[in-house]
Amino acid sequence: MRPPFFVLNALCALGLAAVAPLASAQATAATPFPSKPIVIIVPNPPGGGPDVLARSLGEKLATRLGQPVVVENRPGASGMIGAAAVARATPDGYTLMLSPNTVFSAPHVLPKGAGSQIDVLKDLAPVIQPTKGVMVMVANPSLGVKNAKDLVALVKKEPGLAYASAGNGSPMHIAGELFKKSAGVDMLHAPYKGIAPAISDVLAGHVKVTYGALGALGQHIESGRLVALGTAEAQRSPLMPNLPTLAEQGIPNVAVNAWYGVFAPKDTPAAVIDKLNAEINAVLQQPDMIARLKTTWEVPVGGTPQDLARAAKLEYDTTGKVVKEFNITAD
Repeated sequence: MRPPFFVLNALCALGLAAVAPLASAQATAATPFPSKPIVIIVPNPPGGGPDVLARSLGEKLATRLGQPVVVENRPGASGMIGAAAVARATPDGYTLMLSPNTVFSAPHVLPKGAGSQIDVLKDLAPVIQPTKGVMVMVANPSLGVKNAKDLVALVKKEPGLAYASAGNGSPMHIAGELFKKSAGVDMLHAPYKGIAPAISDVLAGHVKVTYGALGALGQHIESGRLVALGTAEAQRSPLMPNLPTLAEQGIPNVAVNAWYGVFAPKDTPAAVIDKLNAEINAVLQQPDMIARLKTTWEVPVGGTPQDLARAAKLEYDTTGKVVKEFNITAD
């Protein structure tokens, strides 16, 4: 005896309901990545180094992937607002972050409750380290010093010279404190609201010394408006191979790195991470991209997600120790 018609309908409905999620999952798995626009969040204001790099990479990626790549600027809380937006996004590869390495120092210097409550090491999945710059110590020519050794000799005779930074807890501040300790000199810290006003005052001679990424200082060094005294790096940079490091001048342990990283939300599928990594590595090897990076004083890096993970962990741990030693807090 056949079941009543309404029973057959109910059984069919149950069967379709059971099959629907499976079919949906299979369809999703079969959809190639990417199948819609990708958003790169930059946790810094428009026009700066991170923004310029994100737009350059985005333009190249859009061509290679066949999908639009949109850059969104979400500055605030030393980059943590943008980082939180990415950490909480759907982990599907369609929301990324391109950030300077300062996002791994910010948690150490921000007061509790400021920014967002995310773990930058656990809540962000490394994709690739696209480029690195170089941290340089510079002086106004009126100071009359040609290198870091000259500066040390001057400050030992005349203690209290001020150096400008982009603000309390910034990499420039950290570099300045490490320099003071290593060289055994007494210098005053003059924090500004960002690197641009700090550089402006050094150019005007109101403050004589500052630190900064070469991308922000290169044009002023080339024009002679600032004197490059040395790099706060472990090795000489190919961007300025004739400029010695501070360590080479007898002032060790002042290496403060300047690099960018691309990150996705945690739990983003490994296949998606690998796809993005491979495509960005390919972009970084294009001759016109290399030439473009030279104009912004950046060196292409690339590598694996694991390489970026190690760099991020080292940055986080090293900065944490320095911030604690010098009792550094954000503005």
